[in-house]
Amino acid sequence: MTQSESNLVNGTAIPLWPGGAPGIAEAEPQEAPTITPYLLDTEGKRAASRAAVIVCPGGGYVMRAAHEAEPIARWLNSIGVVSFVCDYRVAPYKHPRPMMDAQRAIRWVRANADACGVDSGKIGVLGFSAGGHLVATVGTHYDSGDPQAADPVERVSCRPDALILCYAVISSGPCGHQGSLVNLLGENPSAELRWSLSNEMQVTPDTPPSFLWHTADDAGVPVANSLVFAEALSRCQVPFDLHVFQHGAHGLGLASDDPHVSKWTSVCETWLRGLGW
Repeated sequence: MTQSESNLVNGTAIPLWPGGAPGIAEAEPQEAPTITPYLLDTEGKRAASRAAVIVCPGGGYVMRAAHEAEPIARWLNSIGVVSFVCDYRVAPYKHPRPMMDAQRAIRWVRANADACGVDSGKIGVLGFSAGGHLVATVGTHYDSGDPQAADPVERVSCRPDALILCYAVISSGPCGHQGSLVNLLGENPSAELRWSLSNEMQVTPDTPPSFLWHTADDAGVPVANSLVFAEALSRCQVPFDLHVFQHGAHGLGLASDDPHVSKWTSVCETWLRGLGW
């Protein structure tokens, strides 16, 4: 069932699957994935046809960093973009549960676009670190929905219209973040599974336009992750913006205390405007 406008309250989490998420009993605690809206209001009436971005905070697939969640949603609101925070499942839940949660979040926003004042053709996803891996995953693994599904949310596409990748884990190869990948895939995943979640290998000409930023000396997730994804986008002629800042620790979020790296937000805003958002 889709939501009515009266059921949407800014900052209040909504279960992604009201009847219970698939696989919720696979692990303890039985944490239900949610989506939290941060909608925009114009003179008491929601403006129609705004772009929206779903935020996936990082945390190594073992937690979700608070500074990469609501503050990012509020920043997006400040530039006129409707935003949502996706609280996807993390360890002990394994793949494909986080991917399913993020895909469901995209479907949910698209299915509820009218109630949220969102243009269903302008739904992006933004992620940090392991949340960036999740964003790259849903940006390279998607479908057009099941028109026969009883649940109207499942009838719509989960393809995002843009990707924003912030110091993202991309690869399952040597440059990837092994802790995140163990939390997601387990200790001994098959070579096929590792390859399928090495997202630079999954880029196609249909991959959404992408914005990437990283710091060159990131000691947590090597900048090579962003570079290999950008190279794959270039090879497939997918539009992208890549920004590498010389210095900066991993996990900066908005980077408000860094006068150089904090410019990523203004550059990203300009990029979004260039998409017509």
